Amino acid sequence: MEFDSIVTNGVIVTASDVLVNGVEIGIRGGKICCLGIGLPRGAGTRVIDAQGAFVTPGGVDSHTHIQQDNSPTGDTWETGTRSAVAGGTTTIIAFASQKRHETSLAPVVEAYHRKADGQSYCDYGFHVILTNPTEHILDEELPHLARHEGITSVKLYTTYDPMKLTDRELLYVMMKCRSLGMTTMIHAENADMIAVIIEGLQKKGNMGTWFHSVARPRIAEDEATYRAISLAELADAPILLVHMSSETAIEHVRSAQKRLLPIHAETCPHYLFLLSEELKGKPRSTGVDGVNGSGDSHPHYRDNNGANNDHDDGHFHGAKAVCSPPLRHEPADLDALWRAVKGNAFTVLSSDHAPSTFDDPGGKKLGLINGKIPIFTKIPNGLPGIETRLALLFSQTEGCAPPGEGRMSLPQFVQMTSSNAAKLYGLGGTKGNIAPGFDADLVIWHPNSAGARTISQQMLHHRVDYTPFEGMEVRNWPRYTIVRGEVVWNADLNSVVGQQGFGQFLRRGKGELLVGKTGAEPRGMLAGERSFWS
Repeated sequence: MEFDSIVTNGVIVTASDVLVNGVEIGIRGGKICCLGIGLPRGAGTRVIDAQGAFVTPGGVDSHTHIQQDNSPTGDTWETGTRSAVAGGTTTIIAFASQKRHETSLAPVVEAYHRKADGQSYCDYGFHVILTNPTEHILDEELPHLARHEGITSVKLYTTYDPMKLTDRELLYVMMKCRSLGMTTMIHAENADMIAVIIEGLQKKGNMGTWFHSVARPRIAEDEATYRAISLAELADAPILLVHMSSETAIEHVRSAQKRLLPIHAETCPHYLFLLSEELKGKPRSTGVDGVNGSGDSHPHYRDNNGANNDHDDGHFHGAKAVCSPPLRHEPADLDALWRAVKGNAFTVLSSDHAPSTFDDPGGKKLGLINGKIPIFTKIPNGLPGIETRLALLFSQTEGCAPPGEGRMSLPQFVQMTSSNAAKLYGLGGTKGNIAPGFDADLVIWHPNSAGARTISQQMLHHRVDYTPFEGMEVRNWPRYTIVRGEVVWNADLNSVVGQQGFGQFLRRGKGELLVGKTGAEPRGMLAGERSFWS
């Protein structure tokens, strides 16, 4: 047997094990053919020497916003996927977003294909954001997408007026997705709580950037999370609660999981590393311990007369940290999320890459009225993070952090950044692990401390003009990124060496349940009671 490539002299990390003692990876035709010791080299075999470094599966980032109509200043498919491979991500799943007035998903998906086709550096798939779930869409179009288009996941919102669904609509979508084997993603925040708080903030003139974190308190996420879980229990439907940031909301998830409900959870690096202090636009202490901020518990741009003066450039830089749910206030919030990571409450750790440029009248500066007055409700939501996700999280593993300071094991890192997402979204057996038959998607890290970096905007490859992780130190960075056997990122050359358009659209199968099971009766209902109405 002759291989196209062999990766040798690496410490191979799979979703379940860390393989040492000279195990090599044999690659042929873009696939991993075998793992073995002393694999034969042919005349045409390329040997990639990992030099003792860790080798992990390529990242699967299952929550990315690329070239959506509501983010005209952000990444294109070219720049977003270029940034992805430079950070070790080899597969992304992005959102084709339906607008409320649209009565069919077909043109939405077709338009998104046109944007992505021939542009991507990595493999990719689509979710559908569903905002108008008509009977025709549920009965005709979703089955077609799942069975013929390989689009097997939808995202639903409980907030944002142009996108939020009623509880009845949520139920109907959940039930349909369950019957089709589709994964239902839910952005859970209580829209009415948020609306009442914003009305009060407006009356008091508190509309600067930091008040975005006041407008969407944890309790709004907590209530909507509990409600979404209750709806899913009634519908007997698996769901994924996206970008979770609240300890109480996570406790709701844990409670559901203990009852074997198929409730999955996701969080993102910005909720693990950043606090609401960022919204003040103040300099912060930096590091790799996941805690930063000045410790000042009051917005420093409020003067003694209560006037809001954060319209100057320094304070409005807090707009760069506007995302929803917002960054939380206390280091204890970060600690709670890290405990949930360690305890496997989360299924996936995604980037929620939602790029809007800062210094652009169509980007974050939409929140400056007449270029001076800050209105946080006008600031586009979301943070860039597709390139920094893996390095930030890998730095927290037991294989990278100092002894006793690791916040997750190496197999946990693989599960939460790669293999779980692949399974949940219908790519199991193809993406997300290092095993025979899987695509040869790999990250080869730097040996020892040679990969340490200080994150800066200058080093990144996205089209956004800032990173919320500016100045943070990471203990390693991908040295080589390999997509289907081809090196697409080479840190030794400091260059993306892959070809634009190499990435392929992925037709996905049914998602797998990673926690719980279906078929249980909701609490308090008789056996078979659901059959009277479902």
